[in-house]
Amino acid sequence: MAAVPDDIAALKAALAVAERRADLAEADLANGRAKASDDAALIAHLTLMIEKLRRELYGSRSERKARLLDQLEMQLEDAQSAATEDELAAEEAAAKTTSVQAFARKRPSKKPFPEHLPRERVVVPGPTSCACCGSNRLSKLGEDVTETLEVIPRQWKVIQTVREKFTCRECETISQPPAPFYPTPRGFLGPSLLAMILFEKFGQHQPLNRQSERYAREGIDLSLSTLADQVGACVHALRPLHDRIERHVLAAERLHGDDTTVPILAKGKTATGRVWTYVRDDRPFGGTSPPAAVFYASRDRTAEHPERHLAVWTGILQADAYLGYGRLYGGDRSSGPIVEAPCWSHARRKFFELADIAKSARRGKNAAPISPMALEAVKRIDLLFDIERAINGRPSAERLAVRKEKSVPLLAELEDWMRTERARLSRHALVAKAMDYMLKRWDGFARFTTDGRICLTNNAAERALRSLALGRKSWLFAGSDRGADRCAFMLTLIATAKLNNIDPQAWLTDVLARIADMPQSRLEELLPWNWSPAPLPVHRAAA
Repeated sequence: MAAVPDDIAALKAALAVAERRADLAEADLANGRAKASDDAALIAHLTLMIEKLRRELYGSRSERKARLLDQLEMQLEDAQSAATEDELAAEEAAAKTTSVQAFARKRPSKKPFPEHLPRERVVVPGPTSCACCGSNRLSKLGEDVTETLEVIPRQWKVIQTVREKFTCRECETISQPPAPFYPTPRGFLGPSLLAMILFEKFGQHQPLNRQSERYAREGIDLSLSTLADQVGACVHALRPLHDRIERHVLAAERLHGDDTTVPILAKGKTATGRVWTYVRDDRPFGGTSPPAAVFYASRDRTAEHPERHLAVWTGILQADAYLGYGRLYGGDRSSGPIVEAPCWSHARRKFFELADIAKSARRGKNAAPISPMALEAVKRIDLLFDIERAINGRPSAERLAVRKEKSVPLLAELEDWMRTERARLSRHALVAKAMDYMLKRWDGFARFTTDGRICLTNNAAERALRSLALGRKSWLFAGSDRGADRCAFMLTLIATAKLNNIDPQAWLTDVLARIADMPQSRLEELLPWNWSPAPLPVHRAAA
């Protein structure tokens, strides 16, 4: 151990050296932590990008994959926040030294803020005299402008609509312009506020009681009953558009159909009801008709509901193997039979669950053994999906030609293999049940090779229901059968707007502002696929 000096000056010098060394070590350690956090954030970002690309390339739209993406985005959020914290800590540690340079993260170039946002100039007072010689003869050379994005808390305002009265000096007749049309009776809530209430309730899954509480904290007294009254009035006003969307959907040659559970409050208990959706989307086979979706609600899942929904419709129905659709496919339907097109994703999922290597690895010793036969089935089915991804969006005839050339041989090999292997299995084997699911409906599963309009999956309907499935945890249940119907009504409007790449809240705002004064003959202009938003004004600061 080195000898400790006796005099105070030497001790102070040694202490200063030790402090400098400690500062250097702290700065180096902080830089190392910042670099490690930056690397972790980069890894999380790249992992998320890889999973998103896989989702686009391989077409997986399962809820499990969606949950994985949500989890990865949360991990990226935490990693980015930690990296920024460590970077600032490294800057503070490096500031204590003169030889250590703080670690600086590489960030993507910042995009300019939108031009339509108003600009507020805050001018920092310039010097009145020269800092060098003290002269006051200063001449402006220019200026540096730094833009910072800021938000103003939600502002409420009351719009007073004034109708002036005039009297004629000659005949004393009183003249006054007519009262404007309002989206709801008495018109005490504006269209933008109404659209926000509707979209937050049915699009963002915020019940009216929570909205009322939030408005009260902002000093606005809008009771639950007031909000509910306005929701009912809006539904009544929007019904003509809903009916036109419904007619458009049921005029399709091919529909995607699916349903999901929705709790409905009943006397003394909560019943497990259903929300059904039928999606028209012709884009996969190059169709020009705009996409749309219609939703219905019911208290149970009996067959009478899809039979009522599709009572006069005929065409191709892409759906799962729900038995309630059975009578729709019968030849004794008065309006004609519906053509069945089962979902290959449902069929593949039954095999995939028996061959999920990653899931088995997570379960460890408790995992069920991987089924080689199920894994082989997944690989064979995936070859068909590879072909479908390459022809998605092409015209029907072109899709059919490619399928006859490439898919038909693979399909024949899959059927031969599956029937051969099934004959060797016990009827109690899980993989046998997955095979039976397909073999009993083989004509339906093979129908895509005879009609280019048919898709391999029913993912369009499942995507339409995803928002509802996520929202159930927020609003818990529908208050009544009428409440479930109202939910289905609004989901029809919101989902159709999303399918046409329209912001539902902006669309509802404009529709509610115009629909009361719009002639019936021009209501088609307000449908999502015909609607275009008014250009936003561009605010520019004066020079």
